Amino acid sequence: MPAVLKHPAVQIGAAAVLGIAFGLIVGEWALNLKFVGDIFIRLIQMAIVPLVMSSVIVATGSMSGAGTGKIAARTFAWMLGFSVVAAVIAWGLSNVIRPGGGLTLTGGEVDQELVDSAAPTSGWQDTLLNFVSTNVFNAMSSAAMIPIIVFSLIFGIALRNYVVATRKDMVFTFLEQVQQIVLLMIQIVMKIAPIGVFCLLAAATGDIGFAVVTSALKYLGTTALGVVIILALFVVVVTLRTGLNPLLLPGKLAEQTAIAVTTTSSAVTYPTVLKTAIERVGVAQKVSNFTLSIGLTMGSYGAVLNYMIVIMFLAQSGGMTLNVGQIVLGMGLAILLNMGTITVPGGFPVVAMFLATSLGLPIEAIGILIAVDWFTGILRTFLNVNGDTFVAMLVAEPDEIDKDVYYGNKAVVAEEIDAAELEKSFAKADLAD
Repeated sequence: MPAVLKHPAVQIGAAAVLGIAFGLIVGEWALNLKFVGDIFIRLIQMAIVPLVMSSVIVATGSMSGAGTGKIAARTFAWMLGFSVVAAVIAWGLSNVIRPGGGLTLTGGEVDQELVDSAAPTSGWQDTLLNFVSTNVFNAMSSAAMIPIIVFSLIFGIALRNYVVATRKDMVFTFLEQVQQIVLLMIQIVMKIAPIGVFCLLAAATGDIGFAVVTSALKYLGTTALGVVIILALFVVVVTLRTGLNPLLLPGKLAEQTAIAVTTTSSAVTYPTVLKTAIERVGVAQKVSNFTLSIGLTMGSYGAVLNYMIVIMFLAQSGGMTLNVGQIVLGMGLAILLNMGTITVPGGFPVVAMFLATSLGLPIEAIGILIAVDWFTGILRTFLNVNGDTFVAMLVAEPDEIDKDVYYGNKAVVAEEIDAAELEKSFAKADLAD
């Protein structure tokens, strides 16, 4: 078998095309294959609770007090600000374009208990009250994700304090191992992803026809348009703050953009991004080192945009209308996933399932999203990588951007990076891509 055919994205893409073609040919008979796709979805779904719990606890328990100061404050402010902008733009575009509106999928929903848990309450006080469970085991059994996350955050903080006070890290090590084992489970499940995607799309196409294809294209188009809008906003804000000529930016960012879209990996692109910021844009080394390393795990604006579009797509595919509280919660989850407060390793299928479960959304259309995720991965990485460079320019004070370097009148050389120190950040960055 040629090496290219062994790539998971190629296999899933081929399975998606074949599934759509099969569904169009055989029609409603393809619904007989739906149970196979449902098994694939359930195999991912069953790992969500242990994965989220262990990941959030480990992420919280390993936090340190590093990264304070003015540069850190400016970095977090700009990253959070543009993350909010990305979520709002995604919501607005999804309402205008309605990428999931052409579907009439009503089956394959999550358990009724999950839908009930996401139903409107009598007020915002009750909504906040329901974020805290009186029994975490009940929350785990019904996959009520918000109470689980709250419990895990508090547990992680307590665990961190315990380890610092006693120097005993046996529980922390155990939970790290649980996280790795669940990740291995998901890797095993993803080996049958092409079969699952084929059956899901064959059944969906056999049921509703060519609308599957048009919905996938609208989903990709919504994401692409969002990327263009956010990129344009970045350029405008950078130009206003720095006074630099924006017409020079495409040439300066060309190399890192080419690497980003061909590898769909922020980690692989990081050394080039760092060199570009220092040697071609003129951002000071200390600003670039800090801001771009933080941006690896917290500057995934393409991910925030995509996650919010996923939420709206799934809601629209099931004919659901999200209330204000659910929309704000969805934006919050998308931003928290990006900012590293909630860490859900395992790739896009796990993230999509996490978001659907957290908000009680129908899950049947997830197969469509998985099928085209390679393309959305290109868009996410493109915005993630270039967004980090723009944020580094925004974080830098006027005297921390060398205009002679920017305009090509002076040459500087960036310091070499230690890739081993950023290994965990690289792994998290690729999950957001």
